[in-house]
Amino acid sequence: MALEICFQVSTISTPRACVVRAHQPLPSHAKLNLPTHKGLTKTYNLCFPNSSSFSSSNRGSQIVCKAREAVDQVLVVTDSNWETSVISSETPVLVEFWAPWCGPCRMIAPVVDELAKEYAGKLACYKLNTDDCPIIASQYGIRSIPTVLFFKNGEKKESVIGAVPKSSLSATIEKYLEA
Repeated sequence: MALEICFQVSTISTPRACVVRAHQPLPSHAKLNLPTHKGLTKTYNLCFPNSSSFSSSNRGSQIVCKAREAVDQVLVVTDSNWETSVISSETPVLVEFWAPWCGPCRMIAPVVDELAKEYAGKLACYKLNTDDCPIIASQYGIRSIPTVLFFKNGEKKESVIGAVPKSSLSATIEKYLEA
């Protein structure tokens, strides 16, 4: 008889982590199928030590899993990871240059979040805080924010300045996905 374990999944603090709570005790080895973007399922093999935290209790077991890839998320890029995240990327990249005090930046952020979800797996989306990383911003001539730059094969292809509608950014993305 197969034992089915019911999981409750919720994200915590970072887009690369989630908490999995089991409503029943977990065996020492388990396989977990989690839904991913657009209905695809990814299987994770979970192994954890036999300890009191995984024994039966009223609270249930808890596992914190850290995914290696953050699907449909806009990640932060900085001076230290710019080269590996943006320039060396095999997929086209969208980078939003922003600052926390910028009102139009707050307006465009949800649009970029939506685009990251829609183009997950086809486009990498990042945001760069110009206050924290002025060297990168000046290197690419960023004088107004928000500015969205598009990169393909490590080269800057296009820039869009200001809080533009989603359709403008989508049209630009489509250009570089097809080319």
